[in-house]
Amino acid sequence: MSGIFVAILGILIFALGYRYYSKFLAEKIYRLDPNYVTPAHKYRDGVDFVPTNKFVLWGHHFTSVAGAAPILGPAIALYWGWLPAFLWVVLGTVFAAGVHDFGTLVVSARNKGQSIGTLADRLIGQRAKILFLFIILILLLMVNAVFAWAIANLFITYPASVIPVFIQIPLAIWIGYAVYKGKTKMLIPSLLALAVMYFAAIVSSRVNWLQIDLVSYFGGEGGAGLFGLGSISSAFLIWIIILMVYVYIASTLPVWKLLQPRDFINSHQLIVGLAILYLGLVFLNPAMGAPATNATSDVSWFPLLFITIACGAISGFHGLVSSGTSSKQLDKETDARFVGYAGAVGEGVLALIAIIAVATFFTNTDEFFAAYGSYTEANGVGLGIFVEGAANLATGIAIPPDIATTIVSVIVVSFAATTLDTSVRLLRYIIAELGSEYKVPALTKTHVATSVAVVTTAALVLIPQGPNGFGSGGYLIWPLFGTSNQLLAGISLLLISIWLKRQGRNYAVTLIPMIFLMFMTMYAMFNQVLFEWSWFGTESNMMLFVLGAIIFVFAVWIVLTSFKVMTEKNEGPINKE
Repeated sequence: MSGIFVAILGILIFALGYRYYSKFLAEKIYRLDPNYVTPAHKYRDGVDFVPTNKFVLWGHHFTSVAGAAPILGPAIALYWGWLPAFLWVVLGTVFAAGVHDFGTLVVSARNKGQSIGTLADRLIGQRAKILFLFIILILLLMVNAVFAWAIANLFITYPASVIPVFIQIPLAIWIGYAVYKGKTKMLIPSLLALAVMYFAAIVSSRVNWLQIDLVSYFGGEGGAGLFGLGSISSAFLIWIIILMVYVYIASTLPVWKLLQPRDFINSHQLIVGLAILYLGLVFLNPAMGAPATNATSDVSWFPLLFITIACGAISGFHGLVSSGTSSKQLDKETDARFVGYAGAVGEGVLALIAIIAVATFFTNTDEFFAAYGSYTEANGVGLGIFVEGAANLATGIAIPPDIATTIVSVIVVSFAATTLDTSVRLLRYIIAELGSEYKVPALTKTHVATSVAVVTTAALVLIPQGPNGFGSGGYLIWPLFGTSNQLLAGISLLLISIWLKRQGRNYAVTLIPMIFLMFMTMYAMFNQVLFEWSWFGTESNMMLFVLGAIIFVFAVWIVLTSFKVMTEKNEGPINKE
């Protein structure tokens, strides 16, 4: 089948979903009020609460949620064939992700810009709130570990991407000051910054000494490296240290100084990147070389398909961004439809091209099965094949393969870095809230909470030993990240359902995807914890077993408490401040 046909069908479904379903949600379910005073205005502090133009906020929100996961998940899930991945991405985006991201943004904006974890207190009680905060804490740690691991490995594999990625930081800070101090419009400066980044990518691809190849600095793959770690492990360690320093600074700066302008640049980068890939698809017109379904898979798609593809279909992390940072920057409540639902659609479009890029990379099924021989192999090669497949699509508009590879890797790293420092900022909020809850005042301090977040993230990445040697933490955590992420999305939909019920509104639109998601996730997590990661499992791993068991037990407790609340007499609206 032609990749163009798959793309057109997917984009058409996304467009219809935004045009009709999101309008129905905005008018009939969430009932957006253009006159409502949002937390960005009511609590404006110039640091976290900052009223923001909806296009700039969409850029922040979308690039914060669109890290490497909407690429990596679909690239791995293609193991079961491109058709199941396609169906879950398009239908999940329209009927689950859009509802979830939009809903968490609205509920948070209606409740002082509080995070979905904090709102659990008002919705289902203090004890459930604490359990939910601990689930979020563990999830954010895993997000940080996975994305830090992915970025470090991409820098090692594609050293030409380093300078283009890092040059974005001073450009974003310059734009931040120009816009918020000089009252300059952000559009033109951000486009100029993007042009500088891509010029740097082109030059770095062709000039070897501009490629920051730490492995070669240590004498190549067989080099000794630092502390006897070897050249690759030493390079990985250095990149993790640099990333931790960066996210510490980025997550403590006011949002207008770096986060908003950098994310606005990345929103343009996404548009440009998607345009390159989709135009390349049109001119190349490649066939979907991967099979539509894989009848010989060694691991069943049920329920793992719905766990492997999280971001790109529905993701609990999106709710943390919606309620953690985006709700604090919402200028008008009516902007929530564009920011929340269109943000989910944007990620769906990214996941769609990831599916097509991988599926069209193979010319026939024999090539596909040579690379995707097992689910484990798919986990190992998925991201790399996406980069190569996307670069192949870019050659359709006459971009040389080496430059195309660098540009694609820059896009992936930029999105992953955006997610990483947003996640660290959110983790700092959760640590501070737990410090307040348990009367540990030191943890409520910005720099103390951030230090705890950064140090624990680095430890989770570096300490575990696994098949990838030193620093296997991100690789090992990935399976638990998927289930935990979807579990968080299910709980968030459950909380939105309770909120809608108390407002006397139709909550079926959130309850139905919640039931589907909770069943798939709890079923998958139960099997993983008990039959894979436990001491008598097929892939015994005490770290995953302990973390998974804690999350599973906490989640069951929260769900039982929530359903008890759902059956109680409606106590009336809870969003009156």
